[in-house]
Amino acid sequence: MTNETQHFHGEYKVIGGKLVVADVTTDGKTITDVKISGDFFLEPEEAYFDLAPALVGASVNADNATLRGRLDEALAGYGSELAMHGFSTADIATVVRRALGSAANFTDFDWQVIRGEVLPTQLNVALDQVLLEEVAAGRRQPTLRFWEWEDTATVIGAFQSYVNELRPEGVEKYDVQVVRRISGGGAMFMEGGNCITYSMFVPPALVAGLDYEESYVFLDQWVLAALKTLGVEAFYKPINDISSTGGKIGGAAQKRMRDGTLLHHATMSYDIDADKMVEVLRIGEAKISDKGVASAKKRVDPLRSQTGEARKDIIDVMADTFATRYGATYGTYTEDELKRAQELVDEKFGTEKWTHRVP
Repeated sequence: MTNETQHFHGEYKVIGGKLVVADVTTDGKTITDVKISGDFFLEPEEAYFDLAPALVGASVNADNATLRGRLDEALAGYGSELAMHGFSTADIATVVRRALGSAANFTDFDWQVIRGEVLPTQLNVALDQVLLEEVAAGRRQPTLRFWEWEDTATVIGAFQSYVNELRPEGVEKYDVQVVRRISGGGAMFMEGGNCITYSMFVPPALVAGLDYEESYVFLDQWVLAALKTLGVEAFYKPINDISSTGGKIGGAAQKRMRDGTLLHHATMSYDIDADKMVEVLRIGEAKISDKGVASAKKRVDPLRSQTGEARKDIIDVMADTFATRYGATYGTYTEDELKRAQELVDEKFGTEKWTHRVP
């Protein structure tokens, strides 16, 4: 750290709220000045002038909880008179952290959208690792890709137990291809055409200053917007579930590289065969409590029933929403990427050692 004056700028659009902007000055160790602005509402007006002093003196390495605590303490004297509309002290802390982390916005990057060809699920899972590494190395621009597959598969999380998640008789009966992905999270039963799966490959600067939970909803703002266009009022149920008033739609998972480059992917059910799913997945007593396996059928509410649209049309809306919001262009995989993915299937994702690494 130096003692030189440094200036930082950050912006954060609160989900379902207002834009909050932070202009922060530091001496390299502590915050020496800060200006908070935006289109939010705050009463009484005097409270606004207590925001900056509360943050001055904080370490440049202070986490969100510390910054939020300083703000809450400064505003505590207003009691019930305090009204913050469209933002909160947690959002101010987030935007300050994003400023100090030199955070970027979606439109600061040249995004590519890939509407992929039909590929085996093993290859789709391998492509997630390949493209993550390519973006981290700077050989590929930030990318959103949509999966297409025709096999019957179950994709399990990196740390899930094979025997605890799967029913061997169901796997054998339906010839299910079981693939372990590189991200954590839960198992997804994925027949060709019954789900919508997408993967995003994200530069570190885009999620700078966001904690783990915040990054999920931040990265999927475009998904919620696309679903709203389709008539679905979707929202995030912490940490990683995409839900609506009609029930759970899907779930997201992430994998972060050491440099911060991020894989964020999600699977949303379109027209799932719930009877078949519960024959293949154990679902887990901790998730369904004491209600029995049959209740698992109610855990996922397919997009088909909520939109009335064909799967392809939903993906069209999603891709176009992303491209329009963020200025993305359409592209494809390179031959080298597909070749490397196939090598990873042979060396890793298609092997018993990887699939059963957590027995």
